[in-house]
Formats: sequence, structure tokens, C-alpha cells
Amino acid sequence: MLDILLDTLIDAAKMLPFLYFACLLVELAEHRRSARLMKLLSGEGKVGFFAGALLGAVPQCGFSAMAANLYAGGVITLGTLLSVFIATSDEAFLVLLSDPSSLPVLAKLLVIKLVLAMAAGFAVDFALHRPLVKAGLVAEHEQVHCPCEHDEGEENIWKAAALHALEVLLYVVLFSFLIHLALESFAGRLIAGWLAQASLLQPLLAALIGLIPNCAASVLLTQLYLAGTISFASLVAGLSSAAGVGLMVLYRSRKNVRANLAVTGLLLGISVLGGVIVGLLGL
Repeated sequence: MLDILLDTLIDAAKMLPFLYFACLLVELAEHRRSARLMKLLSGEGKVGFFAGALLGAVPQCGFSAMAANLYAGGVITLGTLLSVFIATSDEAFLVLLSDPSSLPVLAKLLVIKLVLAMAAGFAVDFALHRPLVKAGLVAEHEQVHCPCEHDEGEENIWKAAALHALEVLLYVVLFSFLIHLALESFAGRLIAGWLAQASLLQPLLAALIGLIPNCAASVLLTQLYLAGTISFASLVAGLSSAAGVGLMVLYRSRKNVRANLAVTGLLLGISVLGGVIVGLLGL
């Protein structure tokens, strides 16, 4: 248990700079209304999904948490958020990288996830934007809004960002520890058994496992693939929905539960679809 707690605290420490930077950016946008800053972060509403996919591909959980904070603050679009989530590979990247024989698989996985992330971000921001607006899940004109409570005045920017980052971090540490504990004790073996017995539903089950807001989920899926328990298509589905703690931070930072569930549903559906396509193409 002490090892699990230590691993959780180490992961949280790695994430803290990203969380603080995200809160600070939202604070700056709220106080200064900087047009240049907004264009840089949002890609002027046109290419944010492209930058988001590239950013998410960097093997680090912190970017998904950062993206969730920026989306909750209205700085980036839903398509950009999903592109970051889908492209995120976190510790799965390192697990595959540690096995020289898996390097071709890693390269193929990264390319597929990047293409899927960019395609999904483009579709959500353009093709699906109007339906999402009509459903009340996306605002017609997104405005910058800081999720941190603060007094007006630039002298409070640094403090407000730090307080909000620490608040989110405590939430992440608590739930990450509980999830780690469950996976290490009994859930890991139970999940492996389910996946081995349900070959036709593997992409869906793998994507559901990927939604577990913890980097341990992606590590488990990668280990199951290397052991031959799940297919490559299922690995793609599982790692596409595996946004690390991004979903956890989103639910903590954004109070609109219905909209958060819609984001989760979109992430799950896109991930399963991506896995099914990979399977049909025999990649």
C-alpha cells in the first residue's frame, strides 16, 4: 500500500506544473483578455485540434489535465480537448518503448492515434458543432471563464492559479490512490479475464477500461496486449479513450455534469469506432 501511495504522489508531483500552468493561462486570459494569447491557445478556432493532437502525443499525463482545465475555462474548443484526450498515451508509451521488439507497434500506434485525434477534433469542431449547440452541450459563442474563484486585480492571479491547482491535485491524488489500490488488488485480474473471454466486444471493453481516470489503466491495457490477451485494435480503442486523469480534472473543474457526460460519451464512441476501423482494415 505504501508503494501505491508513493507512486500516486510521484505522478501527482509530475502533474502539478501542468495544472498550475493551465490555471495561470486561464487567469491571464480572464484578467487581461489578451487576443494574442487566445489565438495561440485556441488556434483561432480553426486548427486547435491539430495542435491538441500533437500536444497530447507527448508521453505525459499532465497535458490531458491541462487541456481539461483550459476547456473548463473556455480557452480551447471541445474538438481540441478531444484531440488531446485521444492522442494521449502517457505511460503506455514508456511500456512499449522499454521492449525493443514493440517499437514498430509503438510507431504504428502513435500514427493511428494522431490521425484519429485530428479527425475527431475536426469533426467535432465543424461537422458536429451545430448539433452539439442545439443539444445545449456546447455554447454558441464560447467565452473565457476562469473556474477559480478570485478577486479582481492582477495581484491575485498567481495565488488564485496556485490555489485552484492544489485543490484539483488533492482531488486527483485521492481518487488515483483508490483506483491504483483496486487495480493492484483484484480488478486487474478480473479485467484480464473479461477481455480474454469477450473477443468480439474487446474494443468496447478496452475503451471502457481506458476511461478509468488513471494512468494505470493504459499500463494494464498495454501489458495485456503484449501478453497476447487483447488485439491491436482493442489496444487502439483502449488507449484512445485513456486520457489519464484528464476526465477526472474535467468533472472537478466543470460543474455541468450533463455536458461532461456528453464529452465522455463522445470520447468513448470515437475510441470504439477507431478500434473497429483498425480491426476491419487489419492494421
